[in-house]
Amino acid sequence: MKILCTPIEVLAHFENDGTLHPLRMNLNGETIKIEQVISTTEGMLAGNRMLIFKCQSEIAGVLKPFQIKYEIGTGKWFLWKM
Repeated sequence: MKILCTPIEVLAHFENDGTLHPLRMNLNGETIKIEQVISTTEGMLAGNRMLIFKCQSEIAGVLKPFQIKYEIGTGKWFLWKM
């Protein structure tokens, strides 16, 4: 996978306890449904707490793994690896 660190828009669902579930993301004007979240971990990047989601989706007819990161302090999403 290649590191991209691209800001993206994500539609996500928050449960009552604060658990976050990403549902869809917009990438280059295309809406991509996040079909499966394989794992969720917490990490730090430049002193900022991040939630890291390892996901996979069908993109252009091919099942591709990717990582998206959610910056907890600012609420920003990034496509990290694809």
